[in-house]
Amino acid sequence: MSYLTGEFECKLDAKGRMMIPAGLKKQLPEAESEGLVINRGLEKYLVIYTKTEWDKKLDELSKLNEYDRKAIQFVRYFTGGATHLQPDASGRVNLPKNLLDYAGISGDVVLTCLLNKVEVWDKKAHQEMINNEPENFADLAEEVMANKGRGRNE
Repeated sequence: MSYLTGEFECKLDAKGRMMIPAGLKKQLPEAESEGLVINRGLEKYLVIYTKTEWDKKLDELSKLNEYDRKAIQFVRYFTGGATHLQPDASGRVNLPKNLLDYAGISGDVVLTCLLNKVEVWDKKAHQEMINNEPENFADLAEEVMANKGRGRNE
């Protein structure tokens, strides 16, 4: 899978269904055949993965020590609530109510592509997150990117 790009505004209908925007749908050709997986994010948002990317996450998690309480707690939290999404003929997906409640999503949604996943934010919460951008983004960039050669690809 190539990296996903873009930010998309959507609306949920009364049944919790969301139309996958055409610009995002083009980037997810496997979604129609394999489906997608949605789950809680690390903060108050949801995350959508392709089935392939979700399976990669599960492979990572399966390597954790099953006797380490923190590892099990993390796996339990990270995988709990994960739900398979299958786009319907109109390109809509039905977002589970329990996950919508967790993220405080009720109507207007912002989909933000983040490398290999899509974050699903309540529009107001997304705007608050954007408004809380670090005062000096250049300092944050230097701190995070200065060690880019010593990251996860070693």
